[in-house]
Amino acid sequence: MIPSNRLASVAVIALLSLPAVALAQSSQSAAVQSATPRAAAASPMAGHPVPGRNAEERVERRIKELHTQLRITPAEEPQWNQFAQVMRENGRDMNEAFMQRAQQYPTMNAVQNMQSYEQIAEDHARRVQKLVPAFQNLYDAMPDQQKQLADQVFRANAEKHMQRAAQSHRGRNG
Repeated sequence: MIPSNRLASVAVIALLSLPAVALAQSSQSAAVQSATPRAAAASPMAGHPVPGRNAEERVERRIKELHTQLRITPAEEPQWNQFAQVMRENGRDMNEAFMQRAQQYPTMNAVQNMQSYEQIAEDHARRVQKLVPAFQNLYDAMPDQQKQLADQVFRANAEKHMQRAAQSHRGRNG
């Protein structure tokens, strides 16, 4: 069983590895946004990045960034490559799901909107479940000093994202 602090770190990597797609805001028409600014701001997906063709580039940047931050060694490359492949697949699949949602969004009623958001959240959870064992294999291959570095990297990223979320929340409610 994975200790809760490691599980939290793995969950964070999933979210960080899919910044363009994790809980992304579907595109809305300008007319709908301007006609209902409060409704748009109150949307469960408000404030999240819009998916698109740059999603693959963002995932690749994140993979490269993590590779450097975690100081992946040549001996760890097989586990890293497996993990990076799952990140790529998750990013691609989530981007496709968001693009489909974006196409359907203009004709959705409020209930369909929430159902679509629920489906995206469930899809994301399934993808995190795929990512966890891939990261666990990598983490297990690391010496203790490198594990400590990984823990620090994930804590720092989680804190940064929590601060952004808090600022965003204050900005909407303040």
